[in-house]
Amino acid sequence: MRYDSRLPRVLHALLHLDQMDAPATSDLIAQMLQTNGSTVRRTMAGLRRAGIVVAIKGHGGGWSLGKPLSEISLLEIYQALGSPTLFAIGTDGDKTTCVLARAANSATSDALAKARQHFEEELKGVSVADLVANWKPDMASHHGHTG
Repeated sequence: MRYDSRLPRVLHALLHLDQMDAPATSDLIAQMLQTNGSTVRRTMAGLRRAGIVVAIKGHGGGWSLGKPLSEISLLEIYQALGSPTLFAIGTDGDKTTCVLARAANSATSDALAKARQHFEEELKGVSVADLVANWKPDMASHHGHTG
C-alpha cells in the first residue's frame, strides 16, 4: 500500500523555510525532501493559494513563508493539500440493494467520519511552530543542514 507522505514532508520543508535567511528554490526544497522540483512546485502551489507560503519570482527568488509558523495550524496545511484520505478502508459501494450491506457501509462510513473529525481536531490545535518548541537545542546544531 502506498502512503501519502505530503503532510510530514511539507511540514519538514516549512520548518526549514523558517530557518532560512532567503527564499528557497523548488530545487533546494526538492533536495531536502529527496524528490523533484516539479513535485515541490505542484505541492507548494496549494500552500500558496492558502497564504501559507509566497513565491518570489526572478533571480534570488523562491519560496518563503507567508506568515509565521505560530500562525499556521497543521489543519491549514492538511486542507491546503486537499485533505487527503486518511485510511485505505472504504465502503462496499453506495448502490447496493442489500440492507445488510447498507448497514455495514453505514457503520464503516460513520466510523471513518468520526476518525477524520478527531484527526482534524487534533491538527487544528497544533501550530507548525509547536512541532519544534521542545527541540530548540537540537535545532541549533541542525541549522544549515538540508535533510
